[in-house]
Amino acid sequence: MDTITLVGPLADRDTWVNDRCFMARALAVVGTRSGMLLLREALYGTRRFDQFAQLVDISEPVAAARLAELVEQGMLVRRPYQEPGQRTRHEYELTEKGRDFAEVLLALWQWGARWVPPEAGTEFVHAGCGEPVTVQIRCAEGHQVDVGDVQFRLKDS
Repeated sequence: MDTITLVGPLADRDTWVNDRCFMARALAVVGTRSGMLLLREALYGTRRFDQFAQLVDISEPVAAARLAELVEQGMLVRRPYQEPGQRTRHEYELTEKGRDFAEVLLALWQWGARWVPPEAGTEFVHAGCGEPVTVQIRCAEGHQVDVGDVQFRLKDS
């Protein structure tokens, strides 16, 4: 069976404390569907507020609230800009923390392409050779790892 093996003190699930779970803490940062889609759009190069709201198909108040939360969490940075004759507005750009999230978005896209495929497909490809990009689980030594070969343990302090 392809499940992750819990080892050491983690094997006793009744003793878990959720605030130590990196997944739960990461979800608290991006947490909502609109947050994920706003980060997707930032990864695609969207910068302007009105474009975010339109492309994610959310209201401007929701876009404003979620963008502010993503800035507060350090996923995006907000910068002023002004076009000639217009008032100052703001654009958003991924931070290093936000760019690191690209792997999560690509993994989620890869899962969706396999399990909830649309009628017309899209794909991410390597600009250098044109081959499809995939997200894989690898250990620090570079070995590809199956889920059934993963162990979950406490880090050494």
